[in-house]
Amino acid sequence: MKFLVTGAAGFIGSKLSEVLASRGDDVVGIDILNDYYDVRLKEARLQRIEETLKDVDSDQKGSFRFIKLDLADRQAMESLFAEEQFDKVMNLAAQAGVRYSIENPLSYVDSNIVGFAHILEGCRHNKVKHLVYASSSSVYGLNESMPFSIHDNVDHPISLYAASKKSGELMAHTYSHLYQLPTTGLRFFTVYGPWDRPDMALQKFSKAIFENKAIDVYNYGKHRRDFTYIDDIVEGIVRVLDNIAQPNPDWTGETPDSASSPAPWRIYNIGNQEPVELLTYIETLEKYLGKSAKKNLLPLQPGDVPDTFADVEDLVRDVNYKPSTSVDEGIKNFAQWYKDYYKVS
Repeated sequence: MKFLVTGAAGFIGSKLSEVLASRGDDVVGIDILNDYYDVRLKEARLQRIEETLKDVDSDQKGSFRFIKLDLADRQAMESLFAEEQFDKVMNLAAQAGVRYSIENPLSYVDSNIVGFAHILEGCRHNKVKHLVYASSSSVYGLNESMPFSIHDNVDHPISLYAASKKSGELMAHTYSHLYQLPTTGLRFFTVYGPWDRPDMALQKFSKAIFENKAIDVYNYGKHRRDFTYIDDIVEGIVRVLDNIAQPNPDWTGETPDSASSPAPWRIYNIGNQEPVELLTYIETLEKYLGKSAKKNLLPLQPGDVPDTFADVEDLVRDVNYKPSTSVDEGIKNFAQWYKDYYKVS
């Protein structure tokens, strides 16, 4: 199959591209390579894909080709879809970060809403078989019922980042309904692991620890997060990509289900189902870095939710998959990568 992976130089997109090409698919990866964080890390991820493919048997591997491109560039996106004729699309390109969305809200509109509209149009006009896209656990907003269920209402986001992700789910449903385009949204729960972003907790904490600086610990470390390891996230994505969204024949407008539709549209959570307190997360990082952290305990920040906990029953039922990597194992892998990549000890 021929895949488009947007955000291919990103944390999740680079790993997904590597996995798809290694199993025999042809992947075109696009990314704007903006300076939201160090572009050298993005370039290193792209290089990692090429290096991984060198070790795959030539009769088994597919291919990976990178194009620098902005999702918000309407004409460029139209040309890309018309020329390449993708079978399936995974949209991971987005402006990320809850706190950054409070400071720079309009950047989220350009990427997460306008850019996604261009993806939908490209899929609609070029007979794409399945569009899968990244949503987020942030859409649960003010919900307090645990674990978070895809069948619950999610109409009360508390950051523009979350609102932009919810908007994507609604836009996708419209295209599934009007044009019978199969779409599946994946609500990721606190993804972590090697090659993550510098603005994410593990890299921020590790950098401060090695520089002997205090780390900011919000909500006094009492956050509970359903931390989900990168390899588990990617395995879930691959299985969903291979399982094209189908209409729900039992759906009714009298008792509407928030996770399915009479159109070929689905929503899934991908989370580890084992929430861990932030202080425990930090202690595990300290163990594998071999250094202690100075902690600056702070109150809950605007836009943050106190806890996340994923219900993944539908994911298990439909694609026979449940994330399983422990936080201890995942952070151990991260710590080794961090020390190797940044050459610290």
